[in-house]
Amino acid sequence: MRFTVSSTALSSSLQSISRVISTKNTLPILDNFLFKITDGELLATASDLETTLTTAVEISGVTGNGSVAISAKLLLDILKEFSEQPLVFDINDEDMSITMTSTSGKYNLVGQIGEEYPSLPEMSDDKNSLTVPVDVLCNGINKTLFAAATDELRPTMTGVFFDIRQDSLTCVATDAHKLVRFKTTALQPNLVANFILPQKPSGVLKNILPKESGDVTIEFDGKNVAFTLSRYKMFCRQIEGRFPNYENVIPKQEDNINKIVVDRASLVNALRRVSLFTNQANNLIKLALSNDSLNISAQDIDFSISAEETLDCQYSGQLLTIGFKSQFLIEILNNINSSEVLIELSDPSRAGLILPYEQNEDEHLLMLLMPMLLND
Repeated sequence: MRFTVSSTALSSSLQSISRVISTKNTLPILDNFLFKITDGELLATASDLETTLTTAVEISGVTGNGSVAISAKLLLDILKEFSEQPLVFDINDEDMSITMTSTSGKYNLVGQIGEEYPSLPEMSDDKNSLTVPVDVLCNGINKTLFAAATDELRPTMTGVFFDIRQDSLTCVATDAHKLVRFKTTALQPNLVANFILPQKPSGVLKNILPKESGDVTIEFDGKNVAFTLSRYKMFCRQIEGRFPNYENVIPKQEDNINKIVVDRASLVNALRRVSLFTNQANNLIKLALSNDSLNISAQDIDFSISAEETLDCQYSGQLLTIGFKSQFLIEILNNINSSEVLIELSDPSRAGLILPYEQNEDEHLLMLLMPMLLND
């Protein structure tokens, strides 16, 4: 086999799919990229068995068909050192030796038999399918992924839950302390189904979706899910189990009688400053609400330090003091794009809702944060 490829195009494509490769592969061949040439087209694949990502790379001067597995680390390292130039790959079909020729040099690599690379499992005949605009899927994952749990003892909470209804798509993630729900009515799936997408493939999609355009086709059965984009195809295993009933956790709007509208950037900056004075064991920060003012305070009795700031806001409700973990509140606010945020509260013992003050017409973003117990 022989082909010519742009060094930067190959490097960019391989960098994108390399995020799938695990540092502790159970099969040594998974430390490689699979190059498969069929009818003048090169498909590059990376996999860790649970998640497989494939991309098409533009090539020219192609002779022969076949496949070869090439060391991912070695190939990525050498490609980083090239400026833009054509690279010629000569692959010996018998011993899998590879010669890569640049404009000024020649490099010899050793490949492995491509047929030994694991093949994709087959989707069942009763698979479901829906088409989602790239920007909608990108928003759904970007807004929710940070809230997913990292505790492997609760595996169903370590991914993004896709709740598909006849007239909407909802993405949800939670770690039991915070919950994010992104709902869009920009599409009509005409389907009632759901699945949990693991954290790793969610992160891969978060990285490649901004570079894509058009639509994404999502296919899934009871065990696997596939995403087909214009330049990539990702196939991964779902998380098995039942996702928590997130709708029961979200407080009813009529119960949230205390509402505050405040400038998001001002609130984040104040929280960052005051949070430096929290107790490192709990990161507790207090919000005291009264008469169109928001008082933010923190203290660390062990070191005799404290801080407080007061912000102007629009507040309607009763006098209220509530505690939150500062890093969680900052993280939530950093994942909201609106210039102002709406915070809805019922009482100091119940979850608070944080929402963009201005929502897009077809989208509704809701973030929930559990409070912390105040001693005073």
